[in-house]
Parts: sequence; structure tokens; C-alpha cells
Amino acid sequence: MINIGKTKTTATKRLSGAVLAGAMLATGCVSPVAGPGGNYADPIGNAPVTANPTPYSDGLVCMGHYARQSGYAAPRIAVGRILDYTGKADFEGGRRVTQGASLMAISAFAKAGARLVERFDTSVSELELKYANNRLIGDDVAQDFRRINAGSIPGSDYYLIGGITELNYNIRSVGGEAFVGDTDAMDTKGSIGAKLYVINVGLDLRLVETESLEVVDVISYQKQIIGREVSLGVFDFANGNVFDIGIGGRAQEPIQLAIRSVLERAVLEMMANLYAAPTSDVCALTAGGISTNSVTGDFRPAGAPLEEYNGPSRQSVSAWHNRRDPVLRGRN
Repeated sequence: MINIGKTKTTATKRLSGAVLAGAMLATGCVSPVAGPGGNYADPIGNAPVTANPTPYSDGLVCMGHYARQSGYAAPRIAVGRILDYTGKADFEGGRRVTQGASLMAISAFAKAGARLVERFDTSVSELELKYANNRLIGDDVAQDFRRINAGSIPGSDYYLIGGITELNYNIRSVGGEAFVGDTDAMDTKGSIGAKLYVINVGLDLRLVETESLEVVDVISYQKQIIGREVSLGVFDFANGNVFDIGIGGRAQEPIQLAIRSVLERAVLEMMANLYAAPTSDVCALTAGGISTNSVTGDFRPAGAPLEEYNGPSRQSVSAWHNRRDPVLRGRN
């Protein structure tokens, strides 16, 4: 006599084991014992490092090129604290907007060819100065110490400060959903839905002349950000089986990239005033020349002639990548 209950239990265990094995295969090869390379698992993803420009990065590069061709002396710029004044934070995820707006502004000024002096984080310099004052730092000379020379630190002509002042949720949203199906419970039924929503971020920045503390430029900009969501579902009975299938997608323009765009637009307008740019089409005025900047920042190698700048290499997607760069790939 066959024990039906026992047979069902065995089949269930086998099915559970097959499902578990399939799940482990689907999630990748993970071993409880470290492999030859010393890792339990290899990380996924192989996207190369790329530049992070905004629609205003090319304009900043052209502005710096125009200033050099026109003979304008690049001002010395210091960037202070550009703080988050929105007060928006998630309970678990922390602040909603970047806390690195000052760093974005520094990169923007570099793209425009400004001479930058460090005022944002001087902790290392202050410690070096303290050690040098106590005669603790030597400069590769036996029984000698670094001397403190008056006036060795260049001052700034202007400094930038301000803050992120707006993050407004759901300025406007629109959506729709539809369900289609026969009144017969066994017939196929389907649903479709779509949503659009808009938020925005805003910044207020000011450029201050260092010696007089006179505010020479003030800019307030905002940028709207759009997001969308689409879903599609099908429900059906077929051959005694239930099929419930749903697909969808959700996308939102990056908030932090929007902040970078607003900062770069503001810096571009300020540098246009400092360089006395006669038109917004400075790229046309510099056509055919050699630029000394790129969308990654100021990149001219120290001591190298102008013709040997490494901008194209720095912006190249394949440069220095051991699987994409032909030079490095040939060494593997």
C-alpha cells in the first residue's frame, strides 16, 4: 500500500529544494567559503567611470577659453559654505538634497578657468602651519626645518557663498488608471496606469569682494524636475492555472544633478560678468583654438606646454580601464 501523505511530503520537499537552488542561481554565485581571490562573491556591474557634465558645462569651458584668448586675468575665487537650508529629510534616508554644493561650485569655477584658493577645508594647512611653527616639519634637507614666510598664501579676489533654499514636492502631478475585462470571471482582464509629477529645487547665491565685503553679484535660480511611472498588468485563468503578470517602470530626473546644473548656470553668469563677455555665444568666439579646460575641470598638466593638455584623455570613457583601454588591455 502506498502512503500518499508521505509521497506528497517528499515531493513538496523536492520542489522546495529546487526552488531554493533556482533562487540561489538567480542571485549569483555565493559561497560560504572564500574563493581563490579571497572573496565570497564578485560584485556585479562593470560600467566605466565617466565625466559628469551638465548642459552648462560646455559653456563654462568656452568661457574659460574666451578669457584666456582675450587676455583677461582670471580672478582668484574662494568658495565658502553653500548649505542646505531646505530642512527636508527622510526618516531613514537622511537629507534629500546634497550636502556637497560647495564642492560642485568649486568644480564649476575650475571649468570656467578661475584661479581657486582653498578656503573650504583648511584643516590640513592649519595643521602643517602649526607643525612648521614648532619646527617639526623638514623638507628633505638634513637638520633643517620648514620656514614660515610672510605673504606666501595668495588672497582671494572674490568668494562665493549661499545656500539651497527650496525643495518643493509635487508642484503638479497627473495620472490615470484603467481596468479592462469581461464580466465573466474566467475571461482575461488587464490594467494600465501612468503618472507624471513635478518637483523643483532652488538656490540663492552671492559673490562677495573679499577686501571690501561688497556683494557684487546675486543670483537666484530654480530648476524643475520631472518623474514618471508606468504600469501594465494582465490577469487570466488558463487550463486551470492562474496567471497574474505585471510590469512597470519608474524614472525621476536626479535631484542632485539638477542642483549641479543650477550651480553651474549661476557660476557661468557670474564669470561672464567678471570676464566682461560681450555675448552669450563665447563658444563661437573661441572656435578653432586650444582649450585648457574640460567638463571635468581644470586639467592642464603642471609644467607641460599648452598643446599637451590631457582633456580628451580625461573625458574618454575607455581611458585607464583595464578592459576597455587598448593599451592596458594588451598588458593583461
